[in-house]
Amino acid sequence: MNIINLGVSLKVMKVKIVSQQPEQIYGTRHANIATILSLLFMGLGQLYNRQWIKGFSLMIFQIFALIIGFRPMHYALWAITSLGEQPMRDHSLFLMIDAIIIFIIFALFLAIYISNVVDARKTGRLLDMGIPAPGIKQSLNTLKEKGFPLLLLTPGFLLLLFFTAMPLIFAISIGFTNYTASTSPPRHILEWVGFTNFVRVFTLEAWRTTFFQVLGWTLIWTVVSTLSTFLLGLLLAILLNHPKLKFRRLFRTLLILPWAIPGFISILVFRGLFNDQFGHINQMLINLGLGRIPWFTDGFWSRIMVLLVNLWLGFPWFMILCSGVLQSISSEIYDAAEVDGASGFQKFWRITLPLVLYSVAPLLIMSFAHNFNNFNVVYLLTGGGPALVGSRGAGATDILITWVFKITFDELFRYNYASAISLVIFFFVAGVSIWNFRRTRQFQEEDVIS
Repeated sequence: MNIINLGVSLKVMKVKIVSQQPEQIYGTRHANIATILSLLFMGLGQLYNRQWIKGFSLMIFQIFALIIGFRPMHYALWAITSLGEQPMRDHSLFLMIDAIIIFIIFALFLAIYISNVVDARKTGRLLDMGIPAPGIKQSLNTLKEKGFPLLLLTPGFLLLLFFTAMPLIFAISIGFTNYTASTSPPRHILEWVGFTNFVRVFTLEAWRTTFFQVLGWTLIWTVVSTLSTFLLGLLLAILLNHPKLKFRRLFRTLLILPWAIPGFISILVFRGLFNDQFGHINQMLINLGLGRIPWFTDGFWSRIMVLLVNLWLGFPWFMILCSGVLQSISSEIYDAAEVDGASGFQKFWRITLPLVLYSVAPLLIMSFAHNFNNFNVVYLLTGGGPALVGSRGAGATDILITWVFKITFDELFRYNYASAISLVIFFFVAGVSIWNFRRTRQFQEEDVIS
């Protein structure tokens, strides 16, 4: 019995030891000291871990960074806080851009600093477990094996950082200044005004009314334009995939043509076709005895025209997309449904539509986001018109992005308000897109698999 009890006790102790974390078994003395030292100065943690070459290299790097970066950092802090002191000498916009670039470089240095701390702690854990610290050759081999993908991604990441993130941060920053045509540098020094621009857009009567009026039409435009192109594309894809349809390739080629022609050319052609006085469409309506339609002077008909033109431009993409999905659906599913007595509509509603939506849901959400900011169709076709009385530069067909363009360039030159509204658009589109994407079955299944 004693031998049996001893064996059971040893098994219990083994289970407890295995279930414990390495820190609980070996302690964290080396890891903690290395972490603190590397936080104080780059390389100290590595020197404590007896990684001499890596430690001295990191120390030299930080000393060099401190010597080179002290004056630029001091300049960036002055530039971003004051935005200049003397008009005609100090350009507030250039100072802001300089400061943003320096802060991005500092963020990269901070990322390297954090990786130095993480590396020192990982090596300290190895020492706590009795494993010797890797030498310089082993570190280089590890960098080759595990860091090679990171090295390949680094140039693209840097380009993204400086050519996408930097302009985005600059545009956001403008929304917190008093930048207008009357305060534009270098004649004037810009000032930080906090959230004043955002408050005014939503509190001043004229701006608030115009904003929500344009937002309402933007939401209608986004939903109708996306769903109409998707449904027409799906319908044509179903017809083109019908086994009894002849000349299928010819029809598919003809229906792709609206997508093959550059969009701005098609929009300008439609602008001439819909002309109130001389357009061919109104001439055809007159010949049919229906009368002339004021496409460009009546707000309702202008919106109908914009939706029709967008339908023409957008359905081929969804048609091609849905055709690929339909061809991947096994015919055995439809055969089984016919055996069960399903009608044509039931097969479409229960089989075709769910399978198509499952595949195209992420792209459908992207299409919603695209149409929310679909500048070209609206601006090139109607210019946002016809004008609305009492609005802050907005027309009947203006969506938020075209209204922002008008605020910036066409009439008001309110760069600060335009930036504030653009920031609202960004958070709205990003929030709705992320929320909808996370609700798709495809995303949920990927999350379960991972």
